[in-house]
Amino acid sequence: MSATARKTAPLPDDIRAMKGGTPIVSLTAYTTPMAQMMDAQCDFVLVGDSVGMVLHGLPSTLGVTMEMMVMHGQAVARGVRSAMMVIDMPFGSYEEGPAQAFRNAAHLMRETGAGAVKLEGGVAMAETIAFLVARGIPVMAHVGLTPQSVNTLGGYTVQGRGAAGAALMADAQAVAQAGAFAVVLEKVPQGLADEITGAVPIPTIGIGASAGCDGQILVVDDMLGLFTAFKAKFVKRYAELGITGEAAIAAYAEDVRARRFPGPEHVFADAAP
Repeated sequence: MSATARKTAPLPDDIRAMKGGTPIVSLTAYTTPMAQMMDAQCDFVLVGDSVGMVLHGLPSTLGVTMEMMVMHGQAVARGVRSAMMVIDMPFGSYEEGPAQAFRNAAHLMRETGAGAVKLEGGVAMAETIAFLVARGIPVMAHVGLTPQSVNTLGGYTVQGRGAAGAALMADAQAVAQAGAFAVVLEKVPQGLADEITGAVPIPTIGIGASAGCDGQILVVDDMLGLFTAFKAKFVKRYAELGITGEAAIAAYAEDVRARRFPGPEHVFADAAP
């Protein structure tokens, strides 16, 4: 089942059922216009906490708040019809324990209409995931490079190489057993990503992982070339809208200073025609 052929948004179980089939397509979205642009092409749209870095100029995702996620989630919800909306739980909103996680997840879903939440962590979060799922909160998991743990991971480095691969495999298996309907694998070696995809019964969504994953996700501003502060190795630029936009703004500024804009076609006559 593809997004282009679907008339109604899928549910988490529909995404789970795509395991091993046509690859799942996903992008992040933070605004209504961007959500509208991707809605027909994506199986699910993620309101990512990457919004902190991409739109708010924060140095990491750690400064993102629940209020920010609600605001951007509401904006994205106005732009999606055929894709499922998943929303990130921000740093500090779920790590304390299952009860805290439920209160905040329920708040996010109630305020935004999201179909599911996403949270970071493997074995350590399995109990929380099971608690949420048992209480009607669908959960997408996220293992490998978990940006909210950047300070303890020592930076944005590849996760799971060598002996560390066993622990990452255990993380993926733990979240699947806990009831997550899918798991994001971020910055994971290709071979390990393929092993995990073959070992867990839920779809794997790769970002800097492997084409063998059950689906892929990118930050939309990265793939469109709008976010230009840096470019990760795993990003493929499908456009250079940042460069195009800068050129357009420069042309506008030049026209204004030369009094070429506004032209006769852009202003109003003193008397109605």
